[in-house]
Amino acid sequence: MSKTLRILVAAIAVCLLALTGCSSTPPETEAPPAAEEPAEETAEETPAEEEPEEGGTTGAEAPEEGAAATGPLGVAESDLGEIVVDSEGMTVYYFTNDEPDSGVSACEGGCLEAWPPVISETDAPEVEGVTGEVGTIETPDGELQVTINGMPIYYFVEDEAAGDVNGQAVNDVWYVVAPDGEMIQ
Repeated sequence: MSKTLRILVAAIAVCLLALTGCSSTPPETEAPPAAEEPAEETAEETPAEEEPEEGGTTGAEAPEEGAAATGPLGVAESDLGEIVVDSEGMTVYYFTNDEPDSGVSACEGGCLEAWPPVISETDAPEVEGVTGEVGTIETPDGELQVTINGMPIYYFVEDEAAGDVNGQAVNDVWYVVAPDGEMIQ
């Protein structure tokens, strides 16, 4: 599937989510199942000819739903100041509807299509430069979602490259995370 078509499908999904306000109840007019195919193909279609970005690896595209951070969380400079990123430089976000230390994510159903959780393979994720308290919660499907200061963290599908912060202030409920675990508003 072409990159343009993947971007179009992602944009449609984001528009639908914006209209529903990321409610926990998916809208009745969800995108057809074909809209989920690009996420499955993304990993297979990573271009080999791209040069690595500083501090990252090649082909940094938005992670697919439930994608695992491929290494430690770290810190990167952005237009918003220092922010938390995964090992590929992809920005992570807080959802203000989440309750700190509740042990659950408020992002469910269709919300997760646009805001995939940052997943860890262990209950003690590695960090470099992150001073907030890092932990995990269990997702409904048994994976470990990374938390900072008790708040689950997520990716945004509209972030296509390392350092993108396209999810900042979306619907006034999604915000980038600072290294100390504070929400950047």
